[in-house]
Amino acid sequence: MTNPFSGGLDASNVKRKSVKQLYDGGTPSLRGTIIKIVLLALLDAVTIFVAFVLFMREQWLPVAVAIIGMLIVNWLYLRRGGLPAKYLAPGVILLIAFQVYVLFFSAYTAFTNYGSYHNGDQNLAVSAIKAAGFGPVEGAPQYDVKLVQDDKGRYNFMLTDAFNGKVLVGGSAVPLTEIPACSQAISEVIATNATTVAEADCKIEILADNIAIAVSAPGYTEATQAGLSKGQTNSLAALRLYLDPNDTQGQFIKTEDLMVAVTNQEELIWNEEEKSFLRVTDGVVFNEAVDGYFRAGGAPDGEKVSDIGWRVEIGLKNFEKIFTDEDLRQPLLKIISWTFIFAALSVLTTFIAGLAIALLFNDDRMRGKRVYRALMILPYAFPAFLSAYVWRGLLDTDNGFVNNAILGGAEIPWLTEEFPARVAVLLVNLWLGFPYMFLITTGALQAIPAELTESATIDGATPWQILRQIKMPLLLVTIAPLLIASFAFNFNNFTLIYLLTEGGPLDSASSGYDAGGTDILITFVYKIAFSSGGGQDYGLASAFSILIFIIVATFSLISFRRTRTLEDVN
Repeated sequence: MTNPFSGGLDASNVKRKSVKQLYDGGTPSLRGTIIKIVLLALLDAVTIFVAFVLFMREQWLPVAVAIIGMLIVNWLYLRRGGLPAKYLAPGVILLIAFQVYVLFFSAYTAFTNYGSYHNGDQNLAVSAIKAAGFGPVEGAPQYDVKLVQDDKGRYNFMLTDAFNGKVLVGGSAVPLTEIPACSQAISEVIATNATTVAEADCKIEILADNIAIAVSAPGYTEATQAGLSKGQTNSLAALRLYLDPNDTQGQFIKTEDLMVAVTNQEELIWNEEEKSFLRVTDGVVFNEAVDGYFRAGGAPDGEKVSDIGWRVEIGLKNFEKIFTDEDLRQPLLKIISWTFIFAALSVLTTFIAGLAIALLFNDDRMRGKRVYRALMILPYAFPAFLSAYVWRGLLDTDNGFVNNAILGGAEIPWLTEEFPARVAVLLVNLWLGFPYMFLITTGALQAIPAELTESATIDGATPWQILRQIKMPLLLVTIAPLLIASFAFNFNNFTLIYLLTEGGPLDSASSGYDAGGTDILITFVYKIAFSSGGGQDYGLASAFSILIFIIVATFSLISFRRTRTLEDVN
């Protein structure tokens, strides 16, 4: 006798086996296992190398993240089962690396002084200050520089004081030494006003009357800069040849261009024990301050030894600067107001244009609607950044197509004066944005039941009344979230503003900040972060980005709540 429930049990077992096989992934083949092991080995090798480099730089947190991440990936792909996790792992890793990490790092940066002058730790700042903490000695001789090689192939400088008849040679491994034979030959040229030089151990090159330089000497052969690599050139340009090799705080000879050298004197002396700089000229001591600078006496408002500092956490000072800095307040208020005006007018104009065209092409009496609709969305299919560049050329004051062809030779400064530039930005954004509004309003209009329009027409309603009292309420319920998203997009429409006008024209009233007449918040933040003339300030830019997020999030939240109310009313 058969069990009437056996069929159900068999089906349940089959389903359970199918689910188990889905999560287990089945039995892997030998080839697949070998490929997996090879790929994991390559990944582990790269990770260990990166971790080693980070370890040598004492970056402990990144080292821990790299090692833990490597172990998790190996555990996921070497164990049996967990097929969904194996598929999700690459995407999750990329999400963490390029989204989550960037988000948290930007938020953290807003509470630091990170920027072009605070781009590393204190040791890096000390090295940079010491590298620039010197000046020329008044009245010291100037030397003509010739590059020479010694018997071991090392590059050295041959320095000629053409007015005093003195020739020195020195390099990274050769202390500064005078070459008597060359000095004597140069002195003879100066004394006799010679135009030629007799054969001698030192090769002399006469440049003009009473001016000659040494180009080679016994043990040193003439060399050229053409054979130097970029690294060798930089090393030679940074080389200091101390007059007294035992006194590294004394005077030294240095060249910037490998052609002329001057005698310099240390102006700042670093005290490693006290972590301070001493200015030689007046004896002022600069100690480390809480804001990441070396200041006189370490006082927060003391004189800075240099604009170069190191990265420190400064709390809410970037946010305080946004609201209290007088130089920042004036352009910022103007930029914020224009940002809201630009976003609102962009949404309004594109929506009106898109809706008007959608209503026109939604009429059943029109022929060839598909062709017209396809033509209308062409600007939407064209990349925005290319469109911005094309319009930039079309709107050129002197040679642009708009002024010369359409306006009959007018000289409207579309991109060089504030008001015309703002009009140009809105017009170009209208051209770029109306196809999107045309698409969404077309879909929303076609979703409205035709019976409503027919009933209103029978009741004697005019087309304007039908649009205002029937279609618009239903239309707004559908597209209100898209209008909110469009506002948020235009609030941060960096591509159009920066590529069309670069935020310009420059506002002459703004002092200390590169603020332009068409700048919106996001382009202003970009200039602060990357292209400010006073140096990049990543901390301040990150603080601005947080405020932009808060503004957009608040507006979106309020708008979505109003949309929900509109849905309830309808």
